[in-house]
Amino acid sequence: MIPPSTTHHSPPTPDLSIIIVSWNVRDLLRDCLRSVFENVGALRLEVIVVDSASADGSAEMVADEFPQVVLVACDENVGFPKGNNIGMGRASGRYLLLLNPDTVVIEDALPKCIAYIEQHPQVGVVGAQLLNDDLTVQSSRRRFPTLWTGIFESTWLQPYAPQALLREYYVEDVDDGATAAVDWVMGAFMLTRREIFESVGGMDEAYFMYSEELDWCRRIKTAGWEIIYYPEAQIIHYQGKSSEQASTLRHINFNRAKLRYFRKYHGVRAAVLLRIILLANYVGQICIEGIKGIVGHKRPLRWQRMRAYWQVLRSGLPPAGY
Repeated sequence: MIPPSTTHHSPPTPDLSIIIVSWNVRDLLRDCLRSVFENVGALRLEVIVVDSASADGSAEMVADEFPQVVLVACDENVGFPKGNNIGMGRASGRYLLLLNPDTVVIEDALPKCIAYIEQHPQVGVVGAQLLNDDLTVQSSRRRFPTLWTGIFESTWLQPYAPQALLREYYVEDVDDGATAAVDWVMGAFMLTRREIFESVGGMDEAYFMYSEELDWCRRIKTAGWEIIYYPEAQIIHYQGKSSEQASTLRHINFNRAKLRYFRKYHGVRAAVLLRIILLANYVGQICIEGIKGIVGHKRPLRWQRMRAYWQVLRSGLPPAGY
């Protein structure tokens, strides 16, 4: 008689671990997860949701409706970089995908990206083409910002920026439908390799939100890897659904993150100059909103904006982490 086998076989390593950091976007998260599982193809998949203490029942929804998902329920809002680091630390897949909860995966985007990165061993990060909800192309690839870019881009001075400056930054000289090597891609969809997380490390957690993917891609590229914009794979991205929930904090987090990046990579003097210009922007906007309110144009809106901008000024906008 042959004794029963006592050998235990561990489950096969997933091809892909998807990390989704979520905060108070339950319904969007549900749609995102459905799209992932409906379009996974033949990939062995692991999905990890890191919930940042959502108050809308997100964690409960994941536990009830998606029992196959690894749920990490945090007791505080840990921020986007730390949440992704927690997820990547738990992941066991050969490839890691950072995916926003306000996205919907279209058809075979996941298998296509895995096939591409496997065929190109020099590639460290693949970014899919992001689409707006009306299926128009959303700008999602960038070159590294210069100090001039930092002064103009995403400030009230942007309409007055030299067009060549923004065209270079937004990679507008490359067709939207062309696969291209870029400096960085938006964090809504970032496919990378496990060995990059292990060798380069995770995201800089001092950012909390904004600029973390820029910083991470810069470190990955400095380590010798290519960053690729890959429009053959597409996802829908409903922009900023978590960050739009806190307007004043959004302004503060965005600008402090920008200042951290410039202090790290361009030095203290550049960061000080940029900080002065950014604060002056808010002084100017308070004056403009005040004048509009005094003459009676949408007064409640003007007072609301003035209060928000004043809170930004009171923060002083020190670079994040300094």
